[in-house]
Amino acid sequence: MSIKKSPIILLLAFFTLGVNAQNLKLKNQEFELHNVTGEVVKFQGKKVLKIERDLNALPFDSTRVEATVDEPHYARLVGLDDFENGTIEVKMYSQLQNPAPYSGIAGFIGLYFRIQEDDSAFESIYVRPKVGRSDNQLRRNHTVQYFSYPDFKFDTLRKTAPFRYEGSAPVALDEWITMRIEVNGESAEMYVNDMKYSSFIVDKMLGKTKKGFVGLYVDIGTIGYFRDLKVTKRALQVKKPGEKETAI
Repeated sequence: MSIKKSPIILLLAFFTLGVNAQNLKLKNQEFELHNVTGEVVKFQGKKVLKIERDLNALPFDSTRVEATVDEPHYARLVGLDDFENGTIEVKMYSQLQNPAPYSGIAGFIGLYFRIQEDDSAFESIYVRPKVGRSDNQLRRNHTVQYFSYPDFKFDTLRKTAPFRYEGSAPVALDEWITMRIEVNGESAEMYVNDMKYSSFIVDKMLGKTKKGFVGLYVDIGTIGYFRDLKVTKRALQVKKPGEKETAI
């Protein structure tokens, strides 16, 4: 038995698929949108990728924050599916949506890496620029966040290993932030702006995935602008035998 569909229904179905399936090109890079809306726009004199979380494609529930944030809402860099070790660097700019869709928005913006083809697993480091220069140290300590999808999202890590996977960084809303992540085996270090030394270290990442795609991340309430993404793959750097840190 065949079912006839009206032209209007077919048109609506095509439009819905197009919103999630479209690819955007910025310079020589192409991005595939996963549960975000996006466009290439001119911002402060430069062409950038602008993305926001698509709450129709992936709803947010304020009564189930842990379950409905840190999900696959990002723009995937097309053509690089085997990033394992190396450097990911990007310039990003975070604005808050107005009106705010949720009282707890903080400008969530950052990077996903080692993303599996089907979005079933990935690693992430992102920032909450709203609290980066807070006059309250406890809030500042929540500026940087690592998580590993799907088993170790932010709230799980905050409860099981407080402050081990969070940290501070001198970032803010409404200004360009250069984020650089150095990934090496089970560890990752984050550098911001022109700082010589890293401001955040993940000693041992928790995901089982070892290689995959790279993506640009925003979450609830963020308007994110991205440009100048650079990804450099590198072989695993092994510490010399006997090399260890000392502490007083």
